[in-house]
Amino acid sequence: MPQPFGPLQGVKVVACSTAQAGTVPYMLMADLGAEVVKIEVPGIGDNSRGSTVLPGMPSTYFETNNRGVKSVTLNLKEQEGRDILKKLVAEADIFGQNFRPGAAEKNGFGYEELKKVNPRLVYVSVSGYGPKGPHASLPGTDSMAQAMGGIAQAYSTPGQPLRTGIVSVADETCAILAFGGALAALTHARATGVGQKVDCSLLGGQIRLMGWTLTTAMWRDRDPVTGQARITGTPERPGISASFNDINRKPFVFQLNNEGPWKNAMTALGFYEALEKAGFGRLGVIIGSDERRETLLRTLGEMFTTGSRDKWVEILREADIVSAPINTLLEGSNDPDVVANGYVTEVDYPKYGKRLKVHGSPWHFSETPPTIGIAPELGQHNDEVLARLGYSAAQIADLRARKII
Repeated sequence: MPQPFGPLQGVKVVACSTAQAGTVPYMLMADLGAEVVKIEVPGIGDNSRGSTVLPGMPSTYFETNNRGVKSVTLNLKEQEGRDILKKLVAEADIFGQNFRPGAAEKNGFGYEELKKVNPRLVYVSVSGYGPKGPHASLPGTDSMAQAMGGIAQAYSTPGQPLRTGIVSVADETCAILAFGGALAALTHARATGVGQKVDCSLLGGQIRLMGWTLTTAMWRDRDPVTGQARITGTPERPGISASFNDINRKPFVFQLNNEGPWKNAMTALGFYEALEKAGFGRLGVIIGSDERRETLLRTLGEMFTTGSRDKWVEILREADIVSAPINTLLEGSNDPDVVANGYVTEVDYPKYGKRLKVHGSPWHFSETPPTIGIAPELGQHNDEVLARLGYSAAQIADLRARKII
């Protein structure tokens, strides 16, 4: 049976990108069938090839961010290397780079230069701070964007210093927005024949990730209360999202968004009678009172330490209340819903003689399912891609000997 085409079959991408925010947009496109040519430095490659290499396995960082793409090495400091890049751009739909602001222009492959080669080109630029502002020329990293964008407060503990997290949420958020922005611009280019530059930044992505909570903070002109619970709404329509530990200190969360389910949920748990006696027969009584809020959370916390989280989550779900275990990364990767949906899957790595767990696809397409590949060896696709551009075997050998590729 022939391999199904992904929904981006026929889309051609050239990416002069490294790290995470600059590579994940095009890795996602490769999953969906696009041809992605990743440009790397001859003999060196993307520095992340050496990041987090576990014994007997490839780099977790490079694999996660570059699977399914083609590797072509080009010395872009040489005119011949830039000429080859422009030949690739001439047939491309999308070009991506995440160099320090100004570096692409300085080296001859900024937007104004490349749109002369291909007026339909969608040119995606990823930066740290965005194209404007007092720090636009500075380099950026995931930790910088987390620090500036508000997420450290979102998951903070009251009374403790704000700290950035170990998961690269700023990189990933920016990458997903760059993915969407590139495809939006591609839709316009195919309809009108006019390409454009799409600027995305780590900081801009992190601000977007703060969602309605940021809007509320701005409208109130004060930061939100952080901790184990989020209380929202009015006394007539209260909401609560709160986390608790079970008898084994395993954490879980439940959420409800109006008064109606409160009595049924607490009754199913066996808590309602005691809560009613304590003055919490209605959830709405805690709205506007920090003292009642803290008393309720403390009381629930004591009640939940009498059983296991699996039991509590099951009871709440059966009562049609949103509830879930708070998973570690490893627990999340083995969660039955994650596995059933293919959000984590396994692929073969013949070079290493292993079958390893990897990210699956966050999408399900009924007619054009994604294909999960592996990352390329450095320069693995030089001959294939250059031959398609019209270079003979002798010419390719000469380019290799002179370290142009």
